[in-house]
Amino acid sequence: MTSSTNRAERCAAQSLLRDESVAGTATHVRTWLLLEHVGPWGEDALLDARLPDGLGPALKRRARDLRAKILLIRRFSSKPDGPGVRVFAAHADPAAPRLESGVLADEREVLDLDLAAFREGGTTGLAPYDGSLFCVCTNGRHDACCAERGRPVAKALDAAHPDETWEVSHVGGDRFAANMVVLPHGLYFARLDPASSIAVAGAHLAGELDLDHLRGRSSYPMAVQAAEIALRRELGATRERDVVLLRQARDGDLTTTSWRVGGATYDVVVRTTTDPATATRLTCKALRDNPVPTHDLVSVVRRA
Repeated sequence: MTSSTNRAERCAAQSLLRDESVAGTATHVRTWLLLEHVGPWGEDALLDARLPDGLGPALKRRARDLRAKILLIRRFSSKPDGPGVRVFAAHADPAAPRLESGVLADEREVLDLDLAAFREGGTTGLAPYDGSLFCVCTNGRHDACCAERGRPVAKALDAAHPDETWEVSHVGGDRFAANMVVLPHGLYFARLDPASSIAVAGAHLAGELDLDHLRGRSSYPMAVQAAEIALRRELGATRERDVVLLRQARDGDLTTTSWRVGGATYDVVVRTTTDPATATRLTCKALRDNPVPTHDLVSVVRRA
């Protein structure tokens, strides 16, 4: 079998052929911790990378206990960013996202950071960091699509925005590669190539959202992400701060949300379905078929 045939059968290529929507597919998580480790990362980065003994399992437990996303990061050059080990903590609150950063003398010191206090509005002990991070998943040992499609994007972004750009381990949604997460906002973008990644990054820095590549805001459940994107498309509202979530409720397969846009309030209803007939291999390493979840817009109603 040729390499081109292999690429055609990759999960990202198959997702494109299915014309699968990326809206409402971002991992639902608000607390993030990024630890510099130049690699190699392996399939499960925290367990397979050459971290100090016991550190990986301890970080996995912390991620589970605090419902946090803990990733390894590195520059595109795969060289250390400087003396010590760079670390970031992000809280993807939709109204007031926060980012902290610092340099550790040793990777083990990451366990001293108070993530529990951070997610409750306090500090990890790191310094506030003003700016955005462009986090491109390039974890090829986890899924080949992440490296094949992510590395060219990381290279392009590194050239355009070297301070903001990091390669990161698995963020979720291999079939949507190349994936980028913008922190601390928790914005997932999908199916990027070098040109579109530069456009998405530039739009973000200008306060705009590229809706064609937006998977969703990680601070919201997936159906709420889909509702936000549907409403933004309906209104042409691309300014990031223009759309504010007021409330959400789920009843069976229906999710009802209310949003403030300008001086008006909009109710948006989305139906989420998981049809067994759509079952397919969702990642390159999947051992079994799984249904493709879909979020269908039911209604958009202006109330005031």
